[in-house]
Amino acid sequence: MQLNIGTKIKELRRRDGRTQEALAEALGVTNQAVSRWESGGSYPDMEIVPAIANYFHVSIDELFGYQNDREERIKEIIEKAKHHMHMQGTVLGKGLGEYESCVNMLREALDEFPNEPEILYMLAEALHRLGWQKHGRAVRKEDDGAGHYADNIEHNTKNIYWWEALQVFEKLLKMDISSDRRGEIVLVASMMYKCMGEYEKAKALVRAQDSILYSREALLPRATVGEELEQVQGESIIACLRGLDWILSYAIANKKETPFSEYDRSILLAIAHMYELIFSDGRCGCEHAMIARKYESLAKHEFISGGDLQKAIAYFDKSFTHYKEYKAICGQGDYQYSAPLVSKVVISGDKLPAVCDDFWKEPRDYLPEPLLTELRKNPKYTECFA
Repeated sequence: MQLNIGTKIKELRRRDGRTQEALAEALGVTNQAVSRWESGGSYPDMEIVPAIANYFHVSIDELFGYQNDREERIKEIIEKAKHHMHMQGTVLGKGLGEYESCVNMLREALDEFPNEPEILYMLAEALHRLGWQKHGRAVRKEDDGAGHYADNIEHNTKNIYWWEALQVFEKLLKMDISSDRRGEIVLVASMMYKCMGEYEKAKALVRAQDSILYSREALLPRATVGEELEQVQGESIIACLRGLDWILSYAIANKKETPFSEYDRSILLAIAHMYELIFSDGRCGCEHAMIARKYESLAKHEFISGGDLQKAIAYFDKSFTHYKEYKAICGQGDYQYSAPLVSKVVISGDKLPAVCDDFWKEPRDYLPEPLLTELRKNPKYTECFA
């Protein structure tokens, strides 16, 4: 490992515009010593190596020429984990094997790189998904006479995978990570804490975040111009649209009075229409999957609350259409929107996870049987009930 240290010292010294004399003076050695290091005639004493690394603001690994090898190894581990995740599709897709092997691979990687943020994040995400599949989240019916549901804290707190994921998330939040990564962690961790009855921890995480009024999405369009403005403006529109969807849908689902009234259904329909208005050319990207779930929910509640079978079938057909559109773009690489307000926005292919093998399992479980009977009569929907 010492064979290249002299060459690296010369490279770093020239990078920073330093002389051999300046380096020697900073380290308390002779000019001749530095000259011998750089020519390969001798090597620095191990005691002085940390001082050399500090002088050039590099790690000891980089000083010895290990940095590229280290980065390549970390990249290889992360890409392998992403492949596992991507092949699994959504959180509830497929079996346990791939997530279990992914978790084991990442645990082993942390023996080699114990404080590498991206490996820690991938481990926490894999544990989160494995917790969903192997233990699941349970709810119970509230004794309020209205048929509402709440988390079954007794069941959820036994999810050992979620507890481990939360420990990793907590460690990450103390590290120097990007604001995007921090936001992703807070989103997932706060929901997990809530499911397990740790309400104060969930609220503390969320309250530490910026207000939506001062978020990047709200402010960045005001700070950019030209073509960049078109891009960030489009990204902000999509992000805010998703946020409004999440807030309104969650509020409707958690109403204490009878949920999914005609008013509630009109709100859900307005959200779906807003997506379709923004993506006016029908190319909705990631949002195809979200719109599909919106219309699927409308189909159920239109039949139960409104009693209109034909309207419920029409909503299901819209859900199926958006599902097929999303399925068609998965695995096709980067995706660029084309509607006027978002035409400069491009989604990386790895942000388009494959739909799970059984996308329609949940609808089969909760759609009313008379509606299912009618849907099964149409060969167009055969794959939904296979």
